[in-house]
Amino acid sequence: MRTPIAADMTAVDAVIRARLSSEVALIGQVAEYIIGSGGKRLRPVLLLLSAGALGHAGPQAHELAAVIEMIHTATLLHDDVVDESELRRGRKTANAMFGNAASVLVGDFLYSRSFQMMVGLGRMGVMQVLSDATNIIAEGEVLQLMNIGDAEVSEERYLTVIRYKTAKLFEAAGRLGAMLADAPEAVCEQMAEFGMRLGTAFQLVDDVLDYSGDVAETGKNLGDDLAEGKPTLPLLRVLSTGSAAQQAEVRRAITEPGSADFAIVMEAIHQTGALEYTRAAAQAEAQRAAALLASLPDSPHKQTLLQLCAFAVERRS
Repeated sequence: MRTPIAADMTAVDAVIRARLSSEVALIGQVAEYIIGSGGKRLRPVLLLLSAGALGHAGPQAHELAAVIEMIHTATLLHDDVVDESELRRGRKTANAMFGNAASVLVGDFLYSRSFQMMVGLGRMGVMQVLSDATNIIAEGEVLQLMNIGDAEVSEERYLTVIRYKTAKLFEAAGRLGAMLADAPEAVCEQMAEFGMRLGTAFQLVDDVLDYSGDVAETGKNLGDDLAEGKPTLPLLRVLSTGSAAQQAEVRRAITEPGSADFAIVMEAIHQTGALEYTRAAAQAEAQRAAALLASLPDSPHKQTLLQLCAFAVERRS
């Protein structure tokens, strides 16, 4: 999928590494560890494809794509500390390697360096989009924290967390790609919604993979969300359609993390079709995203954006 933007992604990686430069050695070590651990780079890919589909190319796109990835990396550093995670992308998390304090502080460095880069672009509209996005992402993190251990979370509340915490940066990437191309405001809104729908689909599938993925492929431990008491959509589906016994076990899993029998919860998830239900919700979001591209002129970039919609739902890692 990266073929139309292969050279751009090489340039983005070069920008990221150049911008990680610091006289404080530990900053470079932690940042390089997490950025060098791989990842799909979907958010910068989305920005570059959106800009390209609307006719823009150039160094500003590379700089902004790097900003998006660095903000995302900062959220990962902070997330893993909050969640006490030990595995990401098949390797120890940065907090497991360097400690919580280093992870939080280097995450702060990445945030502040990102804003320095935004200032350098000299575009107030760009700063507005990304400052709003980072603020909403922080609100999403707090909302998710409030939901942990709460078995009364509704699907609507769960989707709000997804759209704040995960989809907001996808939304920003889509909007910024259009803004770089000086697209009309209506098109900017269209690409922002495309990003939001794509990001929502991506997170829904992540929630499926937490109960069905292969550790070797996902790079994360199976059942991490359950162990943390996170009420994600597969669990909410059991709570709304499962038997009384199944609902009771899932409720206990959410309200008393670590106390429930994982095998029993997994059986309830499979018997109620909760994973299929969640994948269907992701598919619906991806289809809505794809429909938003109908008015864009045909190009390799547009075709790749459509492929991205399919990938978000069909992936296994």
